[in-house]
Amino acid sequence: MSKPHLLLASQSLRRRELLALLGLPFEVAVANVAEVPRTNEPPAALVIRLSRAKAHAVITYPDIIVIACDTVVALDGEILGKPRDATEAAAMLYRLRGRPHTVYSAVTLLQPVTGRALTDVSETWVTMRAYTDAEITTYVASGDPLDKAGAYAVQHPGFHPVAELQGCYTNVVGLPLCHLVRCLRAWGVELPRDVPAVCQAHTGHHCTVHTTILK
Repeated sequence: MSKPHLLLASQSLRRRELLALLGLPFEVAVANVAEVPRTNEPPAALVIRLSRAKAHAVITYPDIIVIACDTVVALDGEILGKPRDATEAAAMLYRLRGRPHTVYSAVTLLQPVTGRALTDVSETWVTMRAYTDAEITTYVASGDPLDKAGAYAVQHPGFHPVAELQGCYTNVVGLPLCHLVRCLRAWGVELPRDVPAVCQAHTGHHCTVHTTILK
């Protein structure tokens, strides 16, 4: 399995960009899964369930390894998914302003031909900066928050919403790369690149956790 055929079950441009950093060819398919939490469902359980559901939603491609991921923001135990509209996006950003929260992502590998599956969960602790009301208005008007959990992109060049981050940076972007690498290695997949080095060069973020994740 040194050169597997990969399929990313996501329409997210951010996830495609991050997956390309591995240096392996892949295809993309859209997984139509309702991202709705169940009553009292913990954030980690939600992202695990949804990432697995997304992987199974594209199993019409049998001779392939499916990669699926789901990401949510949790504030005081409440799950913040993607905002339904600009009003909800602004409300989320007001609630998050100057406060810590946790970002959860689950990445799932699925080999449809055998039914073999593997899921890994990443948690990152994030504190937002005290951005202004005007900055919220401008950012929401850009439309950028509408397809993002918690209504923000950590990497947005104009908004820069995050003051402090502890954990995997790409988890907050939407695909925890080292967790994905750990899963692929467990399946014997050989990667042609030093992913932590490539990731840090791409994001500009100095990572302090990759050695722990990939130990």
